[in-house]
Amino acid sequence: MCHHNRFLLLNVAKSDIISLVFQVDETLCPFKLSQEQLQLVKARMRAGLEAGLKTKGSSAIKMLPSYVYRTPDGTEHGKYLALDLGGTNFRAMMVNFKRQNARLYHKIYTIPLEIMQGTGEELFDHIAQCVSDFLDYMGMKNAHLPAGFTFSFPCEQTAIDTVSGTLVSWTKGYKATDCEGHDVVSMLREAIKRRNEFDLDIVAVVNDTVGTMMSCAYEDPQCEIGLIAGTGTNVCYMEEVDAELSKMCINTEWGGLGDDGSLDDIITPYDMEVNQNSINPGRQRFEKLTSGMYLGEIVRQVLLDLTRGGLLFRGHVTETLKTPGIFETKYLSQIERGDMIFCDLANCGTNSLLSVAIMIMDFIVMQVCGAVSRRAAQLCGAGMAAVVDKIRENRGLDHLNITVGVDGALYKLHPHFSRVLKDTTEVLAPQCNVTFLPSEEGSGKGAALISAVARQIGQHRGRYFSTWRVSVCAHNIQFRRELAKGLGRDTNPTAALKMLPTFVRSIPDGSEKGDFIALDLGGSNFRILRVKVSHEKKQTVQMESQIYDTPEDIIHGSGTRLFDHVAECLGDFMEKQNIKDKKLPVGFTFSFPCQQTKLDEGFLITWTKRFKAGGVEGMDVVKLLNKAIKKRGDYDADIMAVVNDTVGTMMTCGFDDQRCEVGIIIGTGTNACYMEELRNIDLVEGDEGRMCVNTEWGAFGDDGRLEDIRTEFDREIDRGSINPGKQLFEKMVSGMYMGELVRLILVKMAREGLVFEGRITPELLTKGKFETKHISAIEKSKEGLSKAREILTRLGVEPSTDDCIAVQHVCTVVSFRSANLIAAALAGILMRLKENKGVARLRTTVGIDGSLYKMHPQYARRLHKAVRRLVPDTDVRFLLSESGSGKGAAMVTAVAYRLAEHSRQIAQILSEFRLTTEQLLEVRKLSQWCVCVCVCVFPCVLCHYLTPS
Repeated sequence: MCHHNRFLLLNVAKSDIISLVFQVDETLCPFKLSQEQLQLVKARMRAGLEAGLKTKGSSAIKMLPSYVYRTPDGTEHGKYLALDLGGTNFRAMMVNFKRQNARLYHKIYTIPLEIMQGTGEELFDHIAQCVSDFLDYMGMKNAHLPAGFTFSFPCEQTAIDTVSGTLVSWTKGYKATDCEGHDVVSMLREAIKRRNEFDLDIVAVVNDTVGTMMSCAYEDPQCEIGLIAGTGTNVCYMEEVDAELSKMCINTEWGGLGDDGSLDDIITPYDMEVNQNSINPGRQRFEKLTSGMYLGEIVRQVLLDLTRGGLLFRGHVTETLKTPGIFETKYLSQIERGDMIFCDLANCGTNSLLSVAIMIMDFIVMQVCGAVSRRAAQLCGAGMAAVVDKIRENRGLDHLNITVGVDGALYKLHPHFSRVLKDTTEVLAPQCNVTFLPSEEGSGKGAALISAVARQIGQHRGRYFSTWRVSVCAHNIQFRRELAKGLGRDTNPTAALKMLPTFVRSIPDGSEKGDFIALDLGGSNFRILRVKVSHEKKQTVQMESQIYDTPEDIIHGSGTRLFDHVAECLGDFMEKQNIKDKKLPVGFTFSFPCQQTKLDEGFLITWTKRFKAGGVEGMDVVKLLNKAIKKRGDYDADIMAVVNDTVGTMMTCGFDDQRCEVGIIIGTGTNACYMEELRNIDLVEGDEGRMCVNTEWGAFGDDGRLEDIRTEFDREIDRGSINPGKQLFEKMVSGMYMGELVRLILVKMAREGLVFEGRITPELLTKGKFETKHISAIEKSKEGLSKAREILTRLGVEPSTDDCIAVQHVCTVVSFRSANLIAAALAGILMRLKENKGVARLRTTVGIDGSLYKMHPQYARRLHKAVRRLVPDTDVRFLLSESGSGKGAAMVTAVAYRLAEHSRQIAQILSEFRLTTEQLLEVRKLSQWCVCVCVCVFPCVLCHYLTPS
């Protein structure tokens, strides 16, 4: 019917039609989501994503790891078979990657309903039969091809290398028995074995969403999200992880959002009816609001309700309209596109649909379809906004440019779905520029690409890195036990963590002032600072410093030579500052384990960091330095404090942020300190207040607690060190050893022919040739691979692109493990602080220094993320120490000077109350006279008043 005639019909009963439209609009009102409702859906999706990452299996959104670590980079090559199962069809595809091009050949096979809902054996036998037919068609039945299996249902995976996927639950109308809880790859292999006609090397199993992302990423390197909007719906994306690599694709299974009731406020009675009549009531609630399997049925339920209420079709409910599934989602697309009107659907009604009254209803039917499809697109847009915002925040970006690879009939065929999806995403995530890229070849090509990437990375890596996947929670618990053990008087002697009291009882409070000298000895350089703290308008700090070399022969010589060298450097510095005639307070940062009984005394327990000066261990380093200064006789110094570099870092950051109560060094070596309650430190008298404890956590594991995660490479490092069996934690995480760990791994991989075509150069065999700074360079996001090539070339290797990728992977594994272990230990300290304070949520600051933390491009971010994951109920600020631990020594001295001055002032005030011996004797005489008066006079007076007159 033409629009002109339809308008005339509407004009006939205008008031009735207006009333009708109003009532229909009222019915559709719950489908029209406000901006506030969409923001709530976004927030709930974000919360679901975070919960899924933290809680394995128990969250509504499962967040399943795919073990796909990167997207294609254009270097993939070779022939691969792709198998794609996810709906009513099964597709077999041959993909040939060559010079950044892909040639595809495919064939589609129907999966009958009786197979979909039969037994698992019948389903996989049918798939094996289809694969056999396709290989016959391609003439490749005798070829042993690598294959990728796109299995578009929720699966638990342990690693892409093991090629297994345990089916969590069926979706999309599948109900094949004896499959849920079983490995689908094993079931496919068994079906292939039963046929005994061909063989396949299944190298990857992936979800269709992951396959879509990979397929689109081959065309657009910015593609790091995959979206399916078809029969079902799902999203995957590249998440920052704390395992071997910096990113891993996570299959969200976002269709489960709302299974916990979080969407109940937007679910309509029609949605409830569709859910109740589904094969999985109460599950996949988000999918049932947004996917093609259910949208047509939701529309049918609305039309049925409107008809029963007399608002459509003169209240005549046909048997056809009562039939579930009769209104297919494809009708929505056709109706909203204007290709058909409802009265044209002969299979949706009887001849009564052709009456004049019904002919004017096609507009209302279109409105119903539009409300249902628009809501679906908006909900997907809200979910997508949560995903892109999460990626942007993960990467610490103000603005994110990213591409979403999309597949699915609903997205591709519906006239408005893609536009509404994009518009909603843009409104709810304004800081993200999101491009939606339709997948031309679907997820099958993506499965082939994943197979290619998996092969390119190398199937052998599991042998090297399985023990590098650190269980941070387990080692966090062990570390907390060691903290408590080190604090106990009886348990300290056998504790790996010595928990040394520092006698630093307070962080700076802003009232410190004065002129101080700070000495900083802890590595190959010796640093001296002059620190002036003043209070003219606000507290300011002026610093002047000079660095002096500490030669190798002095580091390994006698203790006398070492401290004579320190005294000589200090004399030179004071000369240049024209302060030799002054006796300034001095703070001494001595970055080695010391036993202290007071602030200005420190007995060296053991040398670390390659120092081996003789005659110092067991001696008070302050006395040794004073002796060296006195021997010179040309200046004097008042050494008020000896502190560890970790304590110095905490005090430096504490000057800027008075919430700072933890200090960490992550550089050549590693250590941590924190403010402990004095009542918990058995090694020090007193219960009131707090004291900074130097944990000396580099020795964690010296008692064997880390043996389960130490590798053959760690043991080789330890055997070749100057202190075998000691500082084992430090040897696994610190900058002094990480480069050497990478070198040892590369040597072994080369010997086994996995890299460099098996060639090993003299440079690669030379200890110390691969430095930790090389790891930082190779892990840079943009020029990392070119840096790898440059560094390997200097080692005499002519690396291929695959070699560079492998070396980058090794570096990432080593640095990630370091960040994870540091995070586990730091989380132990933060949990202790939280328990000490008895608060539900801890707010604190961690001061950090060290070249590894500062210079490695990914280390800080990885550490922060791991800590926040381990201690979610803590607000941690990480504050980089800009001035190093030397300024901290001056701050410790300033605090000590302040406290000493405070004590002197109190003593002066109280001095007026102190009585001399003569004054006490006078008081004694006076008291004796008072007693005499009371004994002699008081009875007489009393008698006078008591005697009757």
